[in-house]
Amino acid sequence: MKLTLTRCTTLAAALFTTTLIAPSPALAHQSLTATTCTLIVHIDGFRNQKGDAGLSIFNSSDGWPENNDKALQHGPHPFSGTATTITLQVPPGRYAVVALHDENSNHKLDKNMFGIPKEGFGFSNNPHVILTAPSFDTAAMPVACPTTETTIHLIYK
Repeated sequence: MKLTLTRCTTLAAALFTTTLIAPSPALAHQSLTATTCTLIVHIDGFRNQKGDAGLSIFNSSDGWPENNDKALQHGPHPFSGTATTITLQVPPGRYAVVALHDENSNHKLDKNMFGIPKEGFGFSNNPHVILTAPSFDTAAMPVACPTTETTIHLIYK
């Protein structure tokens, strides 16, 4: 009886240890298939050559669209002319992109005293914007490999 109990305890401990240490089949499959896709974002409609093109990409509604600390990627990009193209590398998935014509290069969307943007902005899927930014779901788009392209038309209010 003591031998059987010891064997059961040893077997249970081995199974428990294996469960904690060994990766799940889903996790193992995920790491084997983890790839990055190219997302090409065309931005057009710049009204002048001042500042930078700001771009932020979000993979959830958390922080959308102005909290860059919660963005998957964000940053200023130099541009010339009335349009620019920015190429990003992201895992396949669903993302919402916000573009900004940061005319004074202060890395934020400047607004007037009524909260109306003073700089150009735009979103993936180019939704109609009246008083507020679109929801994450409205702007979200699928990104697949090898390449996904989108065009954002800047809006000036």
